[in-house]
Amino acid sequence: MSLEARQLHPFFAGELTGVDLRALRTEQERAEIRALMDRYAVLVVREQQFSDEEQAAFARGLDGELVTKVGRSVIAPAARLKEPGLTDISNLDENNAILERDDRRRMYSLGNRLWHSDSSFQQPPARYSMLSAKEVPTSGGESEYADMRAAYDALPAALREQIADLRAFHSIIYSRSTIGFTEFSDAERAQFPGAEQPLVRVHPGSGRKSVYIASHASHIVGWPVPDGRLLLRELMTLATLPQFVYRHTWRVGDFVIWDNRCTMHRGLPFDETTQRRDLRRVTTIDA
Repeated sequence: MSLEARQLHPFFAGELTGVDLRALRTEQERAEIRALMDRYAVLVVREQQFSDEEQAAFARGLDGELVTKVGRSVIAPAARLKEPGLTDISNLDENNAILERDDRRRMYSLGNRLWHSDSSFQQPPARYSMLSAKEVPTSGGESEYADMRAAYDALPAALREQIADLRAFHSIIYSRSTIGFTEFSDAERAQFPGAEQPLVRVHPGSGRKSVYIASHASHIVGWPVPDGRLLLRELMTLATLPQFVYRHTWRVGDFVIWDNRCTMHRGLPFDETTQRRDLRRVTTIDA
């Protein structure tokens, strides 16, 4: 089987049709998926009926080790999903009821509306993330993805030269604090010490350079904090201009894979008090 995708955006994002990802078994098929990811960075596959166990198994087969501890202490012990490789991207509690507006888990999850790259605050960070849609709101709740390769290519030459060797410190404690969520216990703060990351990465599959930033990026290493944050804000503004962004409108059964090494993403708001959303994510480690 030769897998091909239809391009959804002038720069990136492809839609793969006519395939049941659960049926992919050979290394040749997995290599074709990875090649599509090198080209498109975001891959949309409709009508996929993954169980939680099948989703985790697919991710391991495609890309190896899974991230299993992001945010666990915030949602434990009332975890709704029992598969340890999955992260709950929903507005539902352990009884499948809509979370109260002031629920700590909801307040923590609001940070997903900020532009970010999954697990950039950990070492090693994330490679692929894969999100499966079980329930979606009738309106709102879309996901936006930004192509950091195209964004890098469009930067002024002087700015590309300035950031070439810089590193940023990434912290989920910092990103959540920017929206007013500061209620981390000492144990949680110890779980999330943060990590330094380069501002520019070379993608090993495509050979292209990309900006590597996120809402988790707190400051530039070795710079005064105000100067570094101004630079990060400038890069964020340029990298998320509309021409670099693909917006995905979710349907039940959608399965979206994205490469955190060369994209950012964010969730858009919806009426969380009346509308249910159940998305389940698995993320692989860039080791």
